[in-house]
Amino acid sequence: MKTIAIIAHDGKKAEMVQFLNENRDALQSKDIQLIATGTTGAKTEIAGFNVEKLLSGPVGGDAQIAAKVAEGLVHMVIFFRDPMDKHPHEPDIFMLMRICDVHNIPLATNPATAKLLIQGI
Repeated sequence: MKTIAIIAHDGKKAEMVQFLNENRDALQSKDIQLIATGTTGAKTEIAGFNVEKLLSGPVGGDAQIAAKVAEGLVHMVIFFRDPMDKHPHEPDIFMLMRICDVHNIPLATNPATAKLLIQGI
């Protein structure tokens, strides 16, 4: 089973849900488990996906996902970042991106890259 972590900043949550819906067949495979930060996970559930929800990003959800990456429990991260807004948990975001690089975990920060990663499953 492959675990995919999904995260979206507030300004990108609708785009994330749209992406998930467009890739529903691949993502609802029995071989895929979704985990998400809190609010992204809640919106994902409303869209009809099964997802394990962690803390909200600003209160530790990004760090929780980074820890799972470091433990080898996450195989891909899709993180729709809002580059036009400031985020108080920016250090956690950079730490997550660094951990993905250290552990050679695919990380998509926009829909075009995420689509390529999903097609590669």
